[in-house]
Amino acid sequence: MVFKNRTARSRFTAGAGSGVEASYIRLFEEARPRLLGIAYRILGSRAEAEDAVQDTFLRWQAANIESIESPGAWLTTACTRRAIDMLRASYRSRVDYVGTWLPEPVQTFIDSGTVAQMELSSSLSTAFLLMLERLTPRERAAYLLHEIFEMSYADVAASLDMNEPACRKLVSRAKSRIGDNQVRYQPSAERQEELLNAFEDAIRTGQPGSLTTMLASDVRLTADGGGKVATVTEILEGDMVLAFLTERLSEWWVAYDWSFTDLNGSRGLVLREGERIVATVSFAYDAADRIKDIFIVRNPAKLDGLGKIRIH
Repeated sequence: MVFKNRTARSRFTAGAGSGVEASYIRLFEEARPRLLGIAYRILGSRAEAEDAVQDTFLRWQAANIESIESPGAWLTTACTRRAIDMLRASYRSRVDYVGTWLPEPVQTFIDSGTVAQMELSSSLSTAFLLMLERLTPRERAAYLLHEIFEMSYADVAASLDMNEPACRKLVSRAKSRIGDNQVRYQPSAERQEELLNAFEDAIRTGQPGSLTTMLASDVRLTADGGGKVATVTEILEGDMVLAFLTERLSEWWVAYDWSFTDLNGSRGLVLREGERIVATVSFAYDAADRIKDIFIVRNPAKLDGLGKIRIH
């Protein structure tokens, strides 16, 4: 655990030996994965989500915990409100962003054992997080808490400090603005591996090969360099995508070390130059199990923390 100041550290370190203080720490640590998952989906940034959770911990440390009837609800409310405030503050920086903004990639746990777990994983996809950008901060939070984390309208309303009828309208409006749920569709793990292998083969050989039939006709490629590294600044579509992969990336990426991993709820690709991560690649899919979007993150600021934590 990282502490932001000496006061927070000394209080909890000093109390760690007592059963009461230790139980407070345990309660927070048990809630941390859920809080991190909520904050990341609201913010689209691992680093900012960690800050939101840490700020929540500092509020928890300063609270009169004995008077809190439901620690889980209190922590969810505090973290959600902090993430909403941070999202509002970040909108200006996203407007001024150089090139196309993409969510910060994260490594994830993918548990295919239950439908609920697969649904939770699919809500981490880059395509879904981009869809959430259509919503206001409060719409985004309400939608996520109710639709993804399955909180009741009453609990969501309490977290957002609003009445329940207004909360229901907020979620309904968010659902209508998001529209098609196709963005959360995931092919089987085997099909995802097949698509990644075809993608790698096309770039390594400079020949389209089997990838040609695995791309949707309206496929798009979006890259995020943040103005810090060279990459395409416009979204490529259709035939331009395959030409870019085989003519440009084939020249630039062939010397990198390639590895497949779980990124944002599905199988993705990490490229390294030595120990340094230089790019991540993830896909969105259509109902025919073809690639309809290719997302490439090259911004070093978004890659530095990859692998430090996993998001549920």
